Amino acid sequence: MPPATPDPEPVPMAVSPASQPLTQGTTKPKRLIVLHIGDPIKFNPKTYAEFGEAFDVIRPSAAERERGEFMRALRERRWGDFSAIFRPFWGSGGEMGKWDAELISLLPTTVRVFASAGAGFDWVDTRLLGERGIVYCNSGLAAAEAVADFAVAMIISTFRHLPWCMGAATVGAISPSSAAEDAFRACHLLATAASHNPRGHVLGLIGLGNIGQQIAAKMGSPAFGMRIVYHDVERKPAALEIQLGATFHSTLDSLLAVSDCVVLCTPAFPDGKPLLTASTFSKFRRGARFVNVARGSLVDEDALADALERGDISAAALDVHAAEPRVNPRLLRMATDLVPRDGGTSPPGPGRVMLTCHNAGGTVETHEGFEELSMRNILAVLTGGEPITPVNLRFLKKREGGE
Repeated sequence: MPPATPDPEPVPMAVSPASQPLTQGTTKPKRLIVLHIGDPIKFNPKTYAEFGEAFDVIRPSAAERERGEFMRALRERRWGDFSAIFRPFWGSGGEMGKWDAELISLLPTTVRVFASAGAGFDWVDTRLLGERGIVYCNSGLAAAEAVADFAVAMIISTFRHLPWCMGAATVGAISPSSAAEDAFRACHLLATAASHNPRGHVLGLIGLGNIGQQIAAKMGSPAFGMRIVYHDVERKPAALEIQLGATFHSTLDSLLAVSDCVVLCTPAFPDGKPLLTASTFSKFRRGARFVNVARGSLVDEDALADALERGDISAAALDVHAAEPRVNPRLLRMATDLVPRDGGTSPPGPGRVMLTCHNAGGTVETHEGFEELSMRNILAVLTGGEPITPVNLRFLKKREGGE
């Protein structure tokens, strides 16, 4: 199954929320209602003030956002016939749970746009929203630089075995002993035999949306000198491929066969099924590396652990996990095992997995961008303009009257 493309149309690398005009349309907005779910805004009070001048903004309480009460309020039309849903933060506003048919069916027919923080949208049925004439806009553009920077660190980690190097240096602080000193010496002597420079190696990107494009630009630059290949459901324009030095592979198997490091940077599927399974990992180039900055649900983590144990994959770095906040116990052992086996050359080997806590997009600048971009998307749609970061236009059905 091919990955979904993060953006229906490629977005130029230079585009940022701040570079967009506040109101893109030509129609003066009426006093339409916007439902603000989640915490109050924190970073863009000037834009929010203009937002409030253009629309009647209603923010349900935390209790009203719990699924049962939220659905009851929708049935009662407690918040009127609102035209937009605004979720500026990833950590709040999701108390009602998955936006599935049960929930979406209760929305008033006046809703035209749902703009949310975050790049992923596996928690919302964007197809069903589109079929009801509702544009869903994510905020992946605002997080793209932060995620790409984090991916760079993870790619380097898979080539240089940073979990082993860092763990062996700090284990003595936890339990000072001769064993800790042995771990330090072993890493100093043996990590070199397993480490490589990224330069000249092939970086395979699954997904070349905003995040994939920035990873390609960073790792394909003279600073790192990697060769970039990518797979996506739609090939990108030739001009973009030339700009990034990226070579398209029409099949995932073809990409995996040539890649020294594979980065997963595509949205999760609404059905929650994994893209990378035991069958897929068997197609990886022997000794290749794997990085996931997309969604944990896209990876069969036990199959990944099997591939690591066999040595089919030499190292991995995961920022996202299938059962967050729980981490796969087999991968956790591989991340914390600091004892070389058979001279450090046989699987599973020490510190072969880097694990982080879904941190890739988490910067102050990202959250500021989530707020701003979500408001700009709503302003654009409700004033007759075009959405900035829509993800479901291919499912969108026009409303009666041609709206």
